[in-house]
Amino acid sequence: MAEKEGGIVKKGQEEGMKLALSLLQEFDLPLGLLPLAEVVEVGFVRSTGYMWVVQKKKVEHSFKMVSKLVSYGTEIDGYVEKHRIKKLKGVKAKELLLWPPVNQISVDDPPTGKIHFKSLAGVTKTFPVEAFAAGQ
Repeated sequence: MAEKEGGIVKKGQEEGMKLALSLLQEFDLPLGLLPLAEVVEVGFVRSTGYMWVVQKKKVEHSFKMVSKLVSYGTEIDGYVEKHRIKKLKGVKAKELLLWPPVNQISVDDPPTGKIHFKSLAGVTKTFPVEAFAAGQ
Protein backbone atom coordinates (compact mmCIF):
# COMPACT_ATOMS: atom_id res chain seq x y z
CA MET A 1 0.00 0.00 0.00
CA ALA A 2 1.25 3.45 -0.88
CA GLU A 3 0.16 4.93 2.46
CA LYS A 4 2.56 2.58 4.29
CA GLU A 5 5.60 3.67 2.24
CA GLY A 6 8.47 4.98 4.33
CA GLY A 7 6.92 3.73 7.55
CA ILE A 8 8.53 2.25 10.64
CA VAL A 9 7.31 -1.35 11.06
CA LYS A 10 7.61 -3.47 14.20
CA LYS A 11 6.72 -7.17 14.15
CA GLY A 12 5.35 -9.29 16.98
CA GLN A 13 3.51 -8.59 20.24
CA GLU A 14 6.39 -7.13 22.27
CA GLU A 15 7.94 -4.84 19.64
CA GLY A 16 4.55 -3.89 18.16
CA MET A 17 3.12 -2.92 21.55
CA LYS A 18 6.25 -0.88 22.36
CA LEU A 19 5.72 1.16 19.18
CA ALA A 20 1.94 1.50 19.73
CA LEU A 21 2.41 2.68 23.34
CA SER A 22 5.18 5.10 22.40
CA LEU A 23 2.90 6.66 19.74
CA LEU A 24 0.00 7.01 22.19
CA GLN A 25 2.35 8.68 24.65
CA GLU A 26 3.94 10.96 22.03
CA PHE A 27 0.54 12.18 20.82
CA ASP A 28 -0.89 12.64 24.35
CA LEU A 29 -3.48 9.87 24.11
CA PRO A 30 -4.40 7.45 26.94
CA LEU A 31 -2.07 4.44 27.10
CA GLY A 32 -4.94 1.98 27.59
CA LEU A 33 -6.65 3.00 24.36
CA LEU A 34 -5.32 -0.01 22.41
CA PRO A 35 -5.67 -3.16 24.55
CA LEU A 36 -4.32 -5.49 21.85
CA ALA A 37 -3.44 -9.18 21.88
CA GLU A 38 -1.38 -11.35 19.56
CA VAL A 39 -0.03 -8.38 17.61
CA VAL A 40 1.47 -9.32 14.24
CA GLU A 41 2.59 -5.86 13.11
CA VAL A 42 2.41 -2.18 14.06
CA GLY A 43 3.50 0.53 11.65
CA PHE A 44 3.72 4.30 11.53
CA VAL A 45 4.52 6.82 8.78
CA ARG A 46 5.73 9.99 10.49
CA SER A 47 5.29 12.26 7.46
CA THR A 48 1.53 11.57 7.22
CA GLY A 49 0.66 10.32 10.72
CA TYR A 50 -0.70 7.08 9.25
CA MET A 51 -0.66 4.23 11.78
CA TRP A 52 -1.73 0.62 11.39
CA VAL A 53 -2.05 -2.43 13.63
CA VAL A 54 -2.49 -6.05 12.56
CA GLN A 55 -3.40 -8.67 15.16
CA LYS A 56 -4.16 -12.38 14.79
CA LYS A 57 -7.74 -12.15 16.04
CA LYS A 58 -10.30 -9.53 17.01
CA VAL A 59 -10.23 -8.43 20.65
CA GLU A 60 -13.18 -7.27 22.74
CA HIS A 61 -12.28 -5.20 25.78
CA SER A 62 -14.56 -3.87 28.51
CA PHE A 63 -13.62 -0.48 29.90
CA LYS A 64 -15.19 -1.08 33.31
CA MET A 65 -15.09 2.48 34.65
CA VAL A 66 -17.45 3.62 31.88
CA SER A 67 -19.21 0.28 31.24
CA LYS A 68 -18.18 0.35 27.58
CA LEU A 69 -17.46 -2.74 25.46
CA VAL A 70 -15.12 -2.04 22.53
CA SER A 71 -14.21 -4.37 19.66
CA TYR A 72 -10.80 -4.12 17.97
CA GLY A 73 -10.66 -5.86 14.57
CA THR A 74 -7.74 -7.80 13.13
CA GLU A 75 -6.76 -4.69 11.16
CA ILE A 76 -6.92 -1.22 12.69
CA ASP A 77 -5.68 1.95 11.03
CA GLY A 78 -6.02 5.70 11.14
CA TYR A 79 -4.15 8.98 11.24
CA VAL A 80 -2.58 10.02 14.53
CA GLU A 81 -1.94 13.63 15.48
CA LYS A 82 -1.60 15.50 18.77
CA HIS A 83 -4.60 14.61 20.98
CA ARG A 84 -6.44 12.80 18.16
CA ILE A 85 -6.83 9.73 15.95
CA LYS A 86 -8.92 10.43 12.85
CA LYS A 87 -10.21 8.34 9.94
CA LEU A 88 -10.04 5.40 12.33
CA LYS A 89 -11.06 1.99 10.98
CA GLY A 90 -11.34 -1.36 12.74
CA VAL A 91 -12.71 -0.16 16.11
CA LYS A 92 -16.36 -0.45 17.20
CA ALA A 93 -18.05 0.44 20.49
CA LYS A 94 -21.23 -1.31 21.58
CA GLU A 95 -24.28 0.95 21.89
CA LEU A 96 -27.34 -0.95 23.10
CA LEU A 97 -27.55 -3.78 20.54
CA LEU A 98 -25.55 -2.05 17.79
CA TRP A 99 -21.81 -1.89 17.08
CA PRO A 100 -21.26 1.46 15.28
CA PRO A 101 -17.71 2.04 14.00
CA VAL A 102 -15.63 4.60 15.86
CA ASN A 103 -14.26 7.07 13.30
CA GLN A 104 -12.41 9.56 15.51
CA ILE A 105 -10.99 9.73 19.03
CA SER A 106 -9.86 13.02 20.54
CA VAL A 107 -8.64 14.33 23.88
CA ASP A 108 -9.31 17.93 24.88
CA ASP A 109 -6.44 20.40 24.47
CA PRO A 110 -5.92 22.09 26.87
CA PRO A 111 -6.66 19.03 29.01
CA THR A 112 -10.06 18.89 30.71
CA GLY A 113 -9.90 15.20 31.61
CA LYS A 114 -12.34 14.29 28.80
CA ILE A 115 -11.98 12.00 25.78
CA HIS A 116 -14.45 12.00 22.86
CA PHE A 117 -15.40 9.12 20.54
CA LYS A 118 -17.17 10.00 17.30
CA SER A 119 -18.92 7.62 14.89
CA LEU A 120 -19.53 8.04 11.17
CA ALA A 121 -23.19 8.67 12.02
CA GLY A 122 -22.08 11.80 13.87
CA VAL A 123 -22.79 10.41 17.33
CA THR A 124 -20.24 11.61 19.89
CA LYS A 125 -19.74 10.04 23.33
CA THR A 126 -17.61 11.71 25.99
CA PHE A 127 -15.93 9.92 28.91
CA PRO A 128 -13.29 10.62 31.56
CA VAL A 129 -9.77 10.09 30.15
CA GLU A 130 -8.74 8.01 33.17
CA ALA A 131 -11.21 5.29 32.11
CA PHE A 132 -8.79 4.54 29.23
CA ALA A 133 -5.56 4.57 31.23
CA ALA A 134 -3.25 1.56 30.98
CA GLY A 135 -4.64 -1.40 32.87
CA GLN A 136 -8.29 -0.30 32.77
